[in-house]
Amino acid sequence: MSVTHPGEPHHASLGERLNWLRAGVLGANDGIVSVAGVAVGVAGATPDRSAIVVAGVAALVAGALSMAGGEYVSVSTQRDTEQAALRLEKYELETMPEAEEKELAGIYEEKGLSPGLAAEVAHELTENDALEAHAEAELGIDPDDLTSPWHAAWASLVAFTVGGLLPLLAIALPGVSVRVWSCAAAVVVGLVLTGVVSARLGNADVRRAVLRNVGVGALTMLVTYLVGVLFGVTTG
Repeated sequence: MSVTHPGEPHHASLGERLNWLRAGVLGANDGIVSVAGVAVGVAGATPDRSAIVVAGVAALVAGALSMAGGEYVSVSTQRDTEQAALRLEKYELETMPEAEEKELAGIYEEKGLSPGLAAEVAHELTENDALEAHAEAELGIDPDDLTSPWHAAWASLVAFTVGGLLPLLAIALPGVSVRVWSCAAAVVVGLVLTGVVSARLGNADVRRAVLRNVGVGALTMLVTYLVGVLFGVTTG
């Protein structure tokens, strides 16, 4: 019977969970900041609601597809690398099993086991599931829990869309005099939420995550708004 401590991530699919978390949080943050930056920048240049909405929707669609495609390519490359490493390990186990078992024992010796105990552990693990034992010890890979490019892509697509809709609606619905402030408030709320969620799920410091998210979002909106204002003044 395994014994775990409360609050520690002893979950069999921790890698997959972190993969989803990374893609989801990055997607939501990028959606909020990217769409808000474009919408606020256009709002700084023109009060035309239709121009702001068109720019915001274009940023939302392009960003969501870009995020999903980027995650799919990135994670596919990672998965291909993992599968190639597993194929090589399987070949070595078939062609030189004794050398591989000694190598596994050496790994456990480096972790602090005595030579005799390390050899015994390596032998028993090899007898049980040689590929899994070597993949975990040598490569840090679970052959039964490889990262999924489709999961990462869909998580990014959905998260970016949800995140991007928040500033888009906040700047499109209110009147001209308050639309930028409304968008800014929505962005702050959204980034606080993603910061809290990511910190809680990843057992990280909440305040640091929130400050980082809000700081980046505020800087982005400020810069893009000023660029929009300068562009509007120049062309007006």
